[in-house]
Amino acid sequence: MARPIGAVTFDLWDCLFADDTDEPKRAAAGRPSKPVERRQLVHECLERHAAIDRAVVDLAYDVADAAFRKVWHDQFVTWTVAERLGVLLAGLKRELPADEFAELVKLHEEMELEFRPDPAPGAVEALHALKGRYPLVIVSDAIFSPGRCLRKLLAGAGMLECFDHFIFSDEIGRSKPSPEMFEAAAAAAGCAIAEIVHIGDRPHNDIDGPHAVGARGVLLTVVKDRGCESSGADAVCREYADLPGVLDALDSQR
Repeated sequence: MARPIGAVTFDLWDCLFADDTDEPKRAAAGRPSKPVERRQLVHECLERHAAIDRAVVDLAYDVADAAFRKVWHDQFVTWTVAERLGVLLAGLKRELPADEFAELVKLHEEMELEFRPDPAPGAVEALHALKGRYPLVIVSDAIFSPGRCLRKLLAGAGMLECFDHFIFSDEIGRSKPSPEMFEAAAAAAGCAIAEIVHIGDRPHNDIDGPHAVGARGVLLTVVKDRGCESSGADAVCREYADLPGVLDALDSQR
């Protein structure tokens, strides 16, 4: 059966950007890690209204994070930052004025924009080489940074212009490996879902997800190798310079 490539979709974290490469930049500037600063922000905000122990805030934050991960992995939904912080405050039986809550949400969402993670080695060059050959689509979960912030990260790294469409979990209401993510990408690109080739680093989300809807998946190990030997991927790409050739080989399977 002919399976030409109708669109190439990309994960973002540890695929286009090397996650946590911003942490050394934060440390060099004398700033705490992102997890520590998030908890610090919540504590400072609550302390302005009534005393609260930092350890209590940290525990509540840990519980809210655990709940987020449970929903993400089991129900394929990524709560927005507002939803996550709402759960946290409800657990503490505390409320914040609307303007302060909105500012707290914004500080969480835009944290990655202050100290930006590095693009994965070779990603920018590969995207520019592929631009125009296939429709290129981002298909990514939004954990803390929503789609509006992720677009700014992509623009700052010179990658935004390479993409034709963007499918972010906070905008779709579902997360990988939910079929809705890949269905939305196929609809945006105007191709059959079986004609999608998805590039990502997580076998469960980025290989099993597309396979479940009849698409193909390439496991990218440029930043991290999360199990290429047992992933069941249609191909493995270890260097971005190899990606055009990997896609040519898949496109020739007709």
